[in-house]
Amino acid sequence: MDYQTLRTFADSWGLLFMVIVFVAVVVYTFRPGSKKEADKIAQIPLKEDKSPNEDDKE
Repeated sequence: MDYQTLRTFADSWGLLFMVIVFVAVVVYTFRPGSKKEADKIAQIPLKEDKSPNEDDKE
């Protein structure tokens, strides 16, 4: 395979692959029921976890 063959392949099939991946990500993000999961994930930084050093204070 030479450079021109690989470039032609990437220009056609590579673009198709990237479009399919983009559509899959958009569909996954906006699927029914994803709002509940997204809200749950968005609250992770706000959770109050006990620090790793609290176990050593006993």
